[in-house]
Amino acid sequence: MHAIRHHAFGPADVLRLEQLPDPDPGPGQVRVAVEAAGVHLLDTSIRAGLAFPSTPLPELPMVPGREVAGVVDGVGAGVDDDWLGRRVVAHLGPGARGGYAELTLVDAGRVYAIPDGLDAPTAVAAIGTGRTAAGILHHAAIGADDVVVVTSAAGGLGVLLIQGARHAGARTVGLAGGTKLDVVRGFGADTVLDYRAPGWVEALRAAEPRLTVLLDGVGGEVPRTLHGLLEPGGRMVRFSGDTEGYDGPDRPVVDILGPALLPRLAEFEQQALAAAADGSRVPHVGSRFPLADAAAAHRALESRTSVGKVVLLVDRTGG
Repeated sequence: MHAIRHHAFGPADVLRLEQLPDPDPGPGQVRVAVEAAGVHLLDTSIRAGLAFPSTPLPELPMVPGREVAGVVDGVGAGVDDDWLGRRVVAHLGPGARGGYAELTLVDAGRVYAIPDGLDAPTAVAAIGTGRTAAGILHHAAIGADDVVVVTSAAGGLGVLLIQGARHAGARTVGLAGGTKLDVVRGFGADTVLDYRAPGWVEALRAAEPRLTVLLDGVGGEVPRTLHGLLEPGGRMVRFSGDTEGYDGPDRPVVDILGPALLPRLAEFEQQALAAAADGSRVPHVGSRFPLADAAAAHRALESRTSVGKVVLLVDRTGG
């Protein structure tokens, strides 16, 4: 099989397409002929050699990737043969890897059948980014009287959060930059603003006199400004990894990465797939790359030029 692998930590160019032996499923595993693999910002950090407390750096060489969708083409001992030939999607698990490949192994307990009507790229976006969005929306507890502002609203998470807030009946404000504004408008945000334009704060105040919920995945000065605009009793749900403190005890900041999500990940995965299937929260796979171009996919994420979810595609046509 072909797979992306790197033998050293460093810039995106360390990612190389290599030929590796086909893996054989062990007990309790299925083998998936991958059609789509999700690319996550965490993948770029690991590749660069940046360690996180909950995700120690792996041994090298390694095949990155933790989110896959495709067709089961092999099963190990103890796995029902009924899985053979089924379209499936799976998150490989915390610290797992092996998704940037034509074939990968998955614990059978992590596999979900792809709902009818979803293609592999959309399903793989739901199982990874979608489950995070489900967790954020759960902790945000958005209601019809809320006005919700979403940073990086054209990103994979952003478009799902806009949809989730709208589905709850709230007004929505989406912040993005440049040409990405059209994506945010396309997903129905009530107010869309370019946070890089002069006077964007004044424009926001004029368009939305009250803000009650801030959903932030970027950190830095923009969310700090927005937090100061929340009305008393408003709340910020933060998933940027930023750990800096915020003034304003009447506007609490809730961090939801890690322990806040882990106990309910399976539930959030199921919610995300169901929401994608029924149309209430459909991932936007706006950045698609061939498997061989994994380095370009990483560069797009790191330079913030990607739109929506970034996905690698495996050509199964034989061409």
